[in-house]
Amino acid sequence: MKSFPRWKVMTIAITVPLVVVFDQWTKQLILNRFQWGQSLPIIDSFFALTYVRNMGAAFGILHNAPSYFREPFFILIPILAMVIITAVLAKLNSTQKLTGVALSLVMGGAIGNLIDRVRFGYVVDFLDFHWKEVYHWPAFNIADSCIVVGVCYLFIHSFFQENPPKNEHSS
Repeated sequence: MKSFPRWKVMTIAITVPLVVVFDQWTKQLILNRFQWGQSLPIIDSFFALTYVRNMGAAFGILHNAPSYFREPFFILIPILAMVIITAVLAKLNSTQKLTGVALSLVMGGAIGNLIDRVRFGYVVDFLDFHWKEVYHWPAFNIADSCIVVGVCYLFIHSFFQENPPKNEHSS
């Protein structure tokens, strides 16, 4: 298939499973060693491992939405994202390999969190950053980190890519 040359297949085949396996492995470690809500300080006043059940999206968005809406929504959105990412990957050229990696990170993260939603009805979060218990960043996980890294790359890259020359005769 012309739209998926070897470099694309290899990027997806390596990046996505690595993200999913590492994400699920770290979450399973938390599930095996922590009770819900339990926290283990790693760096005083800055970082802890804390088992959190996230019913919503990033930062708990839609956490309080009714389950009849929230549950199907958080199953369908990652599936839709994966379809869109696959379509975008198909259009990349060989000079856009880092973009392929970024999209694969996002896809792997979406799959990792989707597995949690199907398996538990929530996402397991555990990376808990805070400043002296005053400023608290919402807990997150490896899948979330990969999604953020991938999206940040795509966002920053979009500012630096060259725009095609405009046709002087078009209005």
